[in-house]
Amino acid sequence: ARFHPDKPGQVLTFEKQIEITELPYFLTFQVVGWVAMFSRKVYRDFILENLAYCRKEKGLFLFGYVIMTNHLHLVVQQKDAKLSGWVRDFKKFTSKKLLKMIIENPQESRKEWLKIIFAYHAKFNKRTGEMQFWTHENHAIELYRTEMIESRMNYIHENPVRAGIVEKPEDYMCSSARNYAGLEGLITVDHW
Repeated sequence: ARFHPDKPGQVLTFEKQIEITELPYFLTFQVVGWVAMFSRKVYRDFILENLAYCRKEKGLFLFGYVIMTNHLHLVVQQKDAKLSGWVRDFKKFTSKKLLKMIIENPQESRKEWLKIIFAYHAKFNKRTGEMQFWTHENHAIELYRTEMIESRMNYIHENPVRAGIVEKPEDYMCSSARNYAGLEGLITVDHW
């Protein structure tokens, strides 16, 4: 086990669980079955609205983000050192609301297929209801050194480039790369 450099006796965790909650974390929220939900603007905008709300009202420091078609990456920290609770609440609220939006969206051509996918994944998890939107994993990585934060921010911003969507990170609208490049982002971030 590796120990926290500033907290004697406290073990560092690199993935899966959020333990030292006053530090920034790299998180990945993935849609079950890798379904490309965020190819639709209405669902992307909903995630952006919720991130902006959490930043303003829930004490979330949002240092970086990218919303890809089937997952999102975040570099975040919670003001009150309650990041685990924020993750739980964010995923629970957005999951319920997104499922409702899908079912009630008359333009959603994939509705019946999506209901089958979300119901299938819910069968394997006792913690979910009839349908499951997010996977339970957060792929949490504690960022306890500046180099780690910079590395993950670069990873986030380069994600659309690696996917072949854009040539430059700042050209991707659903990313904090725009904010860091001095362009207007879709939402405000807390600069690292």
